[in-house]
Amino acid sequence: MRRTALCSIIPPHILRSIAERGDEDARRDAQLALEISAQTRGQRIVLAEIARALSTPVGEKRRTIFDRGKRVRSESDPPVRDVVVNEAFEGAGKTYDFYKRVYGRNSLDDLGLRLDGTVHYGTRYDNALWDGRQIVYGDGDGRYFNRFTSLDVIAHELTHGLTQFTAALEYDAQSGALSEHFSDVFGVLTKQYSLKQTSSKADWLIGEGLFTSRVQGVAIRSMKAPGTAYDDPIIGHDPQPAHMKDYVETDLDNGGVHVNSGIPNRAFCELASLLGGKAWEVAGKIWYRTLTREVREHADFQKCADATWKAAADLFGARSGAQDAVVAAWKVVGITITPAVIAEGPRVPLKELYRPPAGAAEVPASLPVVPVSFRA
Repeated sequence: MRRTALCSIIPPHILRSIAERGDEDARRDAQLALEISAQTRGQRIVLAEIARALSTPVGEKRRTIFDRGKRVRSESDPPVRDVVVNEAFEGAGKTYDFYKRVYGRNSLDDLGLRLDGTVHYGTRYDNALWDGRQIVYGDGDGRYFNRFTSLDVIAHELTHGLTQFTAALEYDAQSGALSEHFSDVFGVLTKQYSLKQTSSKADWLIGEGLFTSRVQGVAIRSMKAPGTAYDDPIIGHDPQPAHMKDYVETDLDNGGVHVNSGIPNRAFCELASLLGGKAWEVAGKIWYRTLTREVREHADFQKCADATWKAAADLFGARSGAQDAVVAAWKVVGITITPAVIAEGPRVPLKELYRPPAGAAEVPASLPVVPVSFRA
């Protein structure tokens, strides 16, 4: 039987840590967040089917934000006084624009699915989640968490919707970790695209700003250095591994989906670093094609790695530097691409693939490629 998914930004191990170590109010808030997660899990498959009936005509961007069941802002409305409403609305728009302009995709289902969100959910709710139809935003408890309407969080959750309509990855063990991974990738790429950041200038943090100042941590995850995002007496220590040798076997969190995602996260960050420039242009296109065309519900890390190698060849040519960079990136985390023998072909230095702007880090000349165009 297929396991239902609750796609939330805050891992349950953080909430459990607060429920065990926090003061009375903090324990109550964390326990409530865990209970809400359990309740929502059973609703998601039904809501996913409802979402398919809410598509709008191709080419139309349509956002609607609700507050306790009341519509508070839609596509034709001006900004309101509530900053949370505006952030949820604008973040959904920036995510739509990112997918449309960079990858030519019309919303999550590529058919103009309406982008809905509900703000101020619950009381001091410490999470944001995709429930199969919309994003549900908590306000945070004010002690450990701020509000959950930052752009990378919004794009992360909406990407769970995109995965729902494409790869439909089973939310369990490695396939579930890949679901979290793809959401982290496109969450951070949406942020980088909005800020016009090159890969070398980006912080590669997921949920930067979610923690309040009392927490000893910079974000909930670091794609560049998994396992280093936080180390706090109440929140706990970041448990993400950065290499397959440290893969975590567990029955918690649907087989550790929020923990083991650190491994493919680091692989993507390594690829973006090898290629240089804007990560959404080359690395992002490889990963987008992989998610939307190559992997399916039971994919594991090995199948995903092999699929990215194939996607690189399909996009940029066999025996290309982009393909070589994919091989090198996965090797860093202990995964070897299965098709080890690559046919010989004409080669051009990697610097011809993408010339970084003045002041940017030089790309390595040791990974040769054929010249290609990167227009969306």
